[in-house]
Amino acid sequence: MEIILSTAYAAPIEYYKLLANAQKVSIEKYEHFVKQSYRNRCYIYGANGILALSIPLADRKDKTLTKDIRIANHTNWQKTHWKSIESAYRTSPFYEYFCDDIAPFYEQQYTFLIDFNRALQECLLALAKIETNFRYTENYIVEYDTNVLNYRNTLSPKITSKASFKNYYQVFDSKFGFIPNLSFFDLLFNEGNKSKEYLLNSLTFE
Repeated sequence: MEIILSTAYAAPIEYYKLLANAQKVSIEKYEHFVKQSYRNRCYIYGANGILALSIPLADRKDKTLTKDIRIANHTNWQKTHWKSIESAYRTSPFYEYFCDDIAPFYEQQYTFLIDFNRALQECLLALAKIETNFRYTENYIVEYDTNVLNYRNTLSPKITSKASFKNYYQVFDSKFGFIPNLSFFDLLFNEGNKSKEYLLNSLTFE
């Protein structure tokens, strides 16, 4: 079964579930960019609960294609994001194992959002030992046939996930309880080498 996904910044856990399970994955790059989505936003578990990290984007015209979206690198977003990630997860069980691999993404600048997202996604997949093949679309298809599952817009911060998540340890769960479907950062830093097992065995779709 082939699935279609949007590009995503440190995507939520269910996104990685789909990556881990699918035989064929295509990442959409010819859509008109969708604001307030996982494309440039992720959610982590901070000391005060859910914290949104949003990559600032350069000025753009309406209906700019995702492949042409540029990052506003004149801001200090990378420093701000990394400080937030460090604050949220530095006491997590696996932070020290993975921080040196992830930190460079908050030092090196990327011009295009889709390139940053791809490089970070490949890193996270490798750290979790998830093998998957994905490619980018070559054109925009409005509707796919029944052999393709289209998740471009159904995986969204505005839509409650239909997946069922088993609890795992989270740094601040004693304050706010278990929060499901956060950025893959949350699963990786807390579960480490069990992240892949969690995706395959502890997360199910209704």
